[in-house]
Amino acid sequence: MAERLVILGGGESGAGAAYLGKMKGYEVFLSDKGKLKDVYAKKLRSWKIAFEEGKHSEEKILNADLVVKSPGIPDSSPLVQALLKKGVKVISEIEFGLKYTNAKIIGITGTNGKTTTTLLTHHMLTKAGLDVGLAGNVGKSLAWQVADSEFDYIVLELSSYQLDGMFESRVNVAVLMNITPDHLDRYGSMENYIASKLRITQNQTVEDAFIYCADDVNITNALNDSMKAKRLPFTLNGTVAEGAYIEQNNLNINLNNSNLTMSIHELALQGRHNSYNSMAAGIVGRLLELRKDVVRESMSDFSAVEHRLEPVGKVQGIEFINDSKATNINSTWYALECQNTPVIWIVGGVDKGNDYSMVAELVKDKVKAIICLGTDNEKIHAAFEGIVETIVDTQSAVEAVKASYYLGKKGDTVLLSPACASFDLFENYEDRGRQFKAAVRSL
Repeated sequence: MAERLVILGGGESGAGAAYLGKMKGYEVFLSDKGKLKDVYAKKLRSWKIAFEEGKHSEEKILNADLVVKSPGIPDSSPLVQALLKKGVKVISEIEFGLKYTNAKIIGITGTNGKTTTTLLTHHMLTKAGLDVGLAGNVGKSLAWQVADSEFDYIVLELSSYQLDGMFESRVNVAVLMNITPDHLDRYGSMENYIASKLRITQNQTVEDAFIYCADDVNITNALNDSMKAKRLPFTLNGTVAEGAYIEQNNLNINLNNSNLTMSIHELALQGRHNSYNSMAAGIVGRLLELRKDVVRESMSDFSAVEHRLEPVGKVQGIEFINDSKATNINSTWYALECQNTPVIWIVGGVDKGNDYSMVAELVKDKVKAIICLGTDNEKIHAAFEGIVETIVDTQSAVEAVKASYYLGKKGDTVLLSPACASFDLFENYEDRGRQFKAAVRSL
């Protein structure tokens, strides 16, 4: 009899896992507590996969042999706890997809910078002519792609939630950008969150590589002898024998007695935080023995990521920037740090345990007005009322853009960098960013 595979959550990753499960001969059932998007409901029907929406029927779920759950469902949920108590394995779609591919896996995680680094790495490998997939927290479902395609390499952006559901899979090249406070509402403590990020190194062997930021104390303090992979650090403070560093405005990558150097002024991604992204991707490229000219070219012609410090345009001399992907305070710190003109800052949404004191000094120096974009803005008011004179509450992207335009003058920058999740007023950070851009264009 076929093994029973139950999928919890019917978004991109859930639909992909259901499809791969069907292809591999499982008896598949998908359950979503919310309403499925039409595109996924249609696909499931065309694949003849049984599903339900608007509820989780325990009798149809608890008899599973294997469960693949959406990263958004916490392990603490009663349904997941009931499954674990029964001894049912509960894994992520990434773990399920990796069971069925022989591709070499490059996994990239970190609190900030992981999307940019993932896309830059993928750009580099594609430019080198390699057969490479892109999945995880970005792009299409891994399981879906594994069902349809064979790749030699797959670049995965991995969130901590996805890593939590990975147990047996192995990442050949693991990249850890940084670890700063985020999702503490779910993890309860910084220690738990750090442990979650470090899962990217589990099951690595001496044949594998671990690329990490040597300037991040949360990472360096967690390094231990159980990590078998070759360690390749990148840093902005000093030099390293193997890895990457910046010295006298040159980016250097040293690997296997070979050195690649290029001026940081040639990098497509400018700014301190982006130097880390370029160094990490550059190490991956050289580790895979891509030609130096391909690595250099990729790092100089890469075009920036949507919703990450994305210039939207100027209206009456006021610059509008979309940084909707900044869903935590550290991300917003970077965004504020690289502004050189007076800022009207659009902030707010679902707070994940933010400590706004981290940006207080920057706000004092750079921000002339704050526009709150969320249903509950009390914490923002409390943090900045003594620092910024004008704080306005808004309930939509259109309102926020109009208010910021009204408060701005030629030479100012309007920065959407919310430091919060988006699902109080928007579907996700992409929806928030697109609504912001549409509102700017309609000015």
